Amino acid sequence: MTSPSDPQTGAGQVGPRKLVAVTACPTGIAHTYMAAEKLQQAAEGLGIDMKVETQGSIGVENALSDNDVRDADGVIIAADKEVDLERFAGKKILSVGVAEGIRHPEELIERVQGAPVHGGGGSAPPGGAIGAGGGGGKERSLAYKALMNGVSYMIPFVVVGGLLIAISLSLGGHTDPQGGLVIPDDSFWKHVNDIGVIGFTLMVPILSGYIAYAIGDRPALVPGMIGGWIANTGELYDSEAGAGFIGAIVTGFLAGYLVLWIKKIKVPKFAQPIMPIIVIPIVSTTALGLFFIYVIGKPIAWIFEHLTSWLSGMTGTSAILLGAILGLMIAFDMGGPVNKTAFLFGAGLIASGNQTVMGMCAAAIPVMPLGQGLATLIRKKHYTEQERETGLAALFMGFFGISEGAIPFAAARPAQVIPANMLGGAVAGAIAGQAGVEDAVPHGGPIVAVLGAVGGVAMFFVAVAIGSVVTALTTVTLVDISERKRRGATASGGLEPALVGVGTGAGAAVGGSVVAGGSAVVGGPGTGAGELARGGGSSPVQTLEPPTATGAGAAGFGEAPAKTVGGGGAGSVTDAVPGGEGSEGGAGSEGEVLSGYLDDRTVKLQLDSDDKEAAIRELAAMLATTGKVADTEELVQTALRREAQGTTGLGEEIAIPHAKTDAVTSPVVGFARSREGIEWGALDGTKAKLIFMISVPEAAAGDEHLRILALLSRKLMDPGFRERLMAAPDKAEVVDVLREIQ
Repeated sequence: MTSPSDPQTGAGQVGPRKLVAVTACPTGIAHTYMAAEKLQQAAEGLGIDMKVETQGSIGVENALSDNDVRDADGVIIAADKEVDLERFAGKKILSVGVAEGIRHPEELIERVQGAPVHGGGGSAPPGGAIGAGGGGGKERSLAYKALMNGVSYMIPFVVVGGLLIAISLSLGGHTDPQGGLVIPDDSFWKHVNDIGVIGFTLMVPILSGYIAYAIGDRPALVPGMIGGWIANTGELYDSEAGAGFIGAIVTGFLAGYLVLWIKKIKVPKFAQPIMPIIVIPIVSTTALGLFFIYVIGKPIAWIFEHLTSWLSGMTGTSAILLGAILGLMIAFDMGGPVNKTAFLFGAGLIASGNQTVMGMCAAAIPVMPLGQGLATLIRKKHYTEQERETGLAALFMGFFGISEGAIPFAAARPAQVIPANMLGGAVAGAIAGQAGVEDAVPHGGPIVAVLGAVGGVAMFFVAVAIGSVVTALTTVTLVDISERKRRGATASGGLEPALVGVGTGAGAAVGGSVVAGGSAVVGGPGTGAGELARGGGSSPVQTLEPPTATGAGAAGFGEAPAKTVGGGGAGSVTDAVPGGEGSEGGAGSEGEVLSGYLDDRTVKLQLDSDDKEAAIRELAAMLATTGKVADTEELVQTALRREAQGTTGLGEEIAIPHAKTDAVTSPVVGFARSREGIEWGALDGTKAKLIFMISVPEAAAGDEHLRILALLSRKLMDPGFRERLMAAPDKAEVVDVLREIQ
């Protein structure tokens, strides 16, 4: 270890004089700034000049200039998301997970001296695989992150394409016994429909391309997208239906890992510049395309043909059984070959006068998007804000019989969503078959009933409703089970809690890599209140409680009502209810702290409780004296449910329980101390002595709280700040200490 007076390390090696670093986590709140502060403090203690760039939820701060990079002896990347490395070409780079930056900053400063020199281009994978002894994210974590990357880029295409098609059908379409829902050629709504079809056509290659991109970087984008297009174009391998989104997932991973393999091949120096822009894309695209057409595509076409023959032999069997089988097939891949087999089988029988088979299909077609949209309303905490918005769009698409509206959910959680879809589809198809529902046009969803193409309308809607509810309830049940299993597995491997919030980037749920003994965090898009997530051991990153609400809220201290400044819809609340205990020390002092989210009226100098649940109840009761808590018990239960998903004990004797619920009418924050400490499950084993409770309503808005949380999380890494906060004799002194946060 070096020191200010001895810049030597090891046997005569000269230590770095100047370093730069980048810290980032997927959602960009606490870990981003905690790592930055720890690295800065470690560098100062070692007599090293260091500048740290943070890539947080409110954008890049303290950005590294060209001169900063040029003069640096090395670069430390402490991140759980991709960081562009192109500007660091020619520099030693050590890439690790963000938790390593918090836990072992001095060690990282030592290790960067032995890190390899970056050759240029590319980006650092989350968790770090660059540099000697880097974080070493597990393969499964990379795969999870890649899948989430593809889904996040696909979602806008699904929503735009699906909604444009639905709008054009509703406003410009009519039923035609020979052609389903028809929009007149050359009409305005036909052009709108065509634009929507383009969106749907692109969504599968986009999914494949950005899965590949997350694995193999830019050289993998072309083979990923072209591979996805091939997978979705059945004509290329003699199939009446393409492989759909499942095929796109396959081509995305194949393209990404193929590019990674090609990159490892040593080539002459003169060929290196053209490898990423010419050689790798051409070789990987050609190899992947031919492999899919000749190796994967042919079996898909064979299965398609034999499924059709098999179904043709079932027309005389029980209508309930046939309806259940068709429903299973319709729901399996939502536009893929299995779905198309069932759909084309039903559509082909319309002309022969058998409309009941299409009636079974028509009832099953909307179940997937309707069920998944309903699931986002039933169990909001399992979905990010973007996923919940996609859920609303899925409900709309489901009405118009656009089953592809459920694809983002199936791609993100295939093990839970696809079985739930199939069960709901089978139920809907079986009910429609039993009731003899008929459909005169090759289309599905409630829209065909509204337009008069369905016989047995009442039972058609019964089938759709029951199937959708079955899908929704099965989905949330399977997701709950998966979350409990994952929490149990993670708890056995140790936890590293992390305070995170909702960023402003794209993505449904963004994965990350778990570094050895460290943590990873996951968030979602949008702007919202800070959330707590965890990761640990060698488990893949999972979202524990995806940040869903857009809201304001900041950590602060107080015992009675916090003064809330209007921020993006939160309003300005200045009413105060005096009282509570501990009115000593100048309660009611003037002046805003942390942009007015806290004042000395909500400070509690000593908790009476000695366990976590009792402490949360005590804090909630204190917050209720502000008049901003409509339901104290619901606030407590929300906070406890959050604790059940992952401890909010951050270590360093800090805990930040929080709740995002409409049990509070506006953001309110409480702070309390416990001199003896309360066991909060922190990884470092410390008991919580400084406890913040953040409560924000679901409907709150604004991003001022993000800035405050960032400042607070950095400040809490200062031992002197924590000591002063703990030693403050009264509420006025506590508030004075907090005024140090600038």
